[in-house]
Amino acid sequence: MTASPEDHESTPGAPRSLAGRTVLMSGGSRGIGLAIALRAARDGANVAIMAKTGEPHPKLEGTVHTAAEQIEAAGGRALAIVGDVRNDDDVRAAVDTTVSTFGGIDIVVNNASAIDLSKTADVAMKRYDLMADINVRGTFMLSKFSLDALKRSGNPHILTLSPPLNLDPHWAGLHLAYTMAKYGMSLTTLGLAEELREDGVAVNSLWPATLIDTAAIRAMPGGDRLVQAARSPRIVADAAHAVLVRGARTCTGNFFTDEQILREEGVTDLTGYSLGAPEGGLIPDIFL
Repeated sequence: MTASPEDHESTPGAPRSLAGRTVLMSGGSRGIGLAIALRAARDGANVAIMAKTGEPHPKLEGTVHTAAEQIEAAGGRALAIVGDVRNDDDVRAAVDTTVSTFGGIDIVVNNASAIDLSKTADVAMKRYDLMADINVRGTFMLSKFSLDALKRSGNPHILTLSPPLNLDPHWAGLHLAYTMAKYGMSLTTLGLAEELREDGVAVNSLWPATLIDTAAIRAMPGGDRLVQAARSPRIVADAAHAVLVRGARTCTGNFFTDEQILREEGVTDLTGYSLGAPEGGLIPDIFL
């Protein structure tokens, strides 16, 4: 069962824990999403993962089932859901199954995302559609279908992994299709935070300040070199946790970076998250 409203009060001295709370996440079988899921699991959270990878992928590590095993091993309760965030029926079923299994939903994490940094002349429309469907439509739909359950939670949060809305033309000019897709996710944060303010549903975005070691980065040209100037996904997971334990009514409509959140939490030494390069040698993430 999800935790009671009393368990969710963010009062001074209250436990900053996700114990007993229920998280529904899109994606999450690997990378940043899995790291966030495991951080919640260490508190004793219920974590439902909806992802397409039900069977091992020849080029990618992890499936929803291996993710669920890791969540259970970390101390949480897991629900593996094979589904496509682009499919209305799959998303509706994921919400319904999570509610019926755990008694509700306290947190939605919009983690699923597709990336293609091609210029306009080079991007295939199939890839454009994929990014628009997963990033924008998928984020909107999972959030929308979860609203009834979230409004019954004592401390409901929607957290989307998307960047601040930086309208510097530089970013649109570099990779317009991807920029529109990621900013569409961020517009969902902006709009839902305002729309749901009176309902007490927190809606925020979180974005890494530097490159993060993910399969997408490793697949890029020179990926092995890039990850040496990146940080571990643990930094985003720790930042996400810090957001999700905050009171929903006092923490909404924000576009956080992982560094910003951890500084607010009093963490000043981030060297433990780096994978090789010194702090000064890390590569900043895009959109910042």
